[in-house]
Amino acid sequence: MGRLIRSDAVAAAVGEITEAALAAARTQAADAAATAAAEPPAKPPVVTFGPAKSARRHGPASGLLPDRASGADGSSPAADDRLTAEPDPDEVFDVVIIGAGPAGLSAGLNLVRARRRVLMLDSNRPRHSATLRSHGFLTRDGVSPLELRKLGREEFEHYPEASFHQALVTGIERMEEPSATPTTTTPTPAAPTPPGGELFVVRSKGIRGSGDRTATTRAVLIATGLSETLPALPGIRTYYGTDLHSCTECDGYEQSDAPLALIGETDDLAERALLLSQWSNDLIVFTNGVAELDAGDEAALDARGIGVERRPIASIEGDRGGMTGVALADGSVILRSGGFIRPVWTPALDYVGMLGVATDDDGLLVTDPLGRTSVPGVFAAGDSTPPGAQQLVVAAGEGAKVAAAINRHLMGIL
Repeated sequence: MGRLIRSDAVAAAVGEITEAALAAARTQAADAAATAAAEPPAKPPVVTFGPAKSARRHGPASGLLPDRASGADGSSPAADDRLTAEPDPDEVFDVVIIGAGPAGLSAGLNLVRARRRVLMLDSNRPRHSATLRSHGFLTRDGVSPLELRKLGREEFEHYPEASFHQALVTGIERMEEPSATPTTTTPTPAAPTPPGGELFVVRSKGIRGSGDRTATTRAVLIATGLSETLPALPGIRTYYGTDLHSCTECDGYEQSDAPLALIGETDDLAERALLLSQWSNDLIVFTNGVAELDAGDEAALDARGIGVERRPIASIEGDRGGMTGVALADGSVILRSGGFIRPVWTPALDYVGMLGVATDDDGLLVTDPLGRTSVPGVFAAGDSTPPGAQQLVVAAGEGAKVAAAINRHLMGIL
C-alpha cells in the first residue's frame, strides 16, 4: 500500500510547477514579440482571378504596355506621377487624338477601354469657352461646357492606357513602319501583331508649362473642332454666351417668346431664322448690309412673320441687366433682349498642308461614314467634318462611332 501524501504538500508542489510554467510562457511570449517587432510583417498571399495584372497590360495591338508599377508590390503610382513622367521618345501609340472636346474625349474613352494606348493632345482653345451652359446632353443638361470637358478628361485619364498633354500640334509627318524584330514568342489572342504600314510622327508645342512633344502613332484622330469669328461689332462679345448664342438647338428654349435678333453676314440666315421661329414669333434678321437673301428666302421669312433689317449695324446695346437692343449706323435702335449670331467657322489647323487630306468647299475634312479621311490611318470626327458646328452630344456620338472604326483599323479588319 503506497504512502499517503499530505494535501498541503501536494498543493505546494503544484503551485511551484504552475509558477514555473507561467514564467516560461511569459519569457517565450516576450521573445516572440521582440522578434516580430524586428522583422517586417509577412505579406499576405495574393489571389488573382483571371489573367495577372501584368498580362492584362498586353494591349491588342501594341504589345506590352510600359510598366507603371512603383514597387515590387505592383501598386500603381498616382495619376499626377504618370502625367509628370518624361515621355519615352521611342514609344509608339496606337492612336494620337488631336483635340479634347466632346468628340475627342468620347473617342479617347472608348479606345482606352479597348486597351489601346492613346495620347491626347489639346491646345485648350474651345470655341464654346464663352458659353456658360450647354443643353441637350443626356444626364448633363445645363452643364458648363468647360465642366463637361473636365469630367471627360478625368474619365479618360482614369485608365492606365491614357496619356494627356497640353500642346498645340505644329506638324504631322508620315513614315514607314520599320519591320518587326523576329521573336520566338507566339502572339496570344489578346495581343495580336498589328498590321504593318505607315506610322505618323506628330509634333506639338507645349502650352501652360507643358513641354514640347513628339509622338509616333499608328493612327491619328483629328477632333480639333473649329475656330469661330464673330461679326466685328462693338458690344457683341459682351453678351456672347449670355444673351447672344450661336447654336439654335442648344439655346433656343431659353429664349422662348423673347424679342430676338439673328445677326450674321452669310447667305444661310434664312434657314436659321426659320428654325428660330419655333421658339419666338418676334424675330428680326439683321444682315448688317452684307448677307444676301433671295426671293425664295424673302417669301419664306415673310410667311412666318420674320422681319429683315438690312441697314448696317453700329453696335450691340445693353446694360448690367443684359442686352437691350441693336443700334444701327443711322442712329436708330431696335429693341431686342437677346438673339443668335451666325459666326464664320474655319478649321483650327492646316491639315491640308500637314497631311494632304481632302476638304470640302468650306475647308471641312471629307470623311466616309466611318470617319476615314482620304489619307489611310487618319480619321476625323466632330465639328471639323461636315456639316460643321453641331451640338456637343452629336460630336460625342461621332467620337464614339469613329473610335470603333479606329479599333478595327488597328486590328486590320477594316
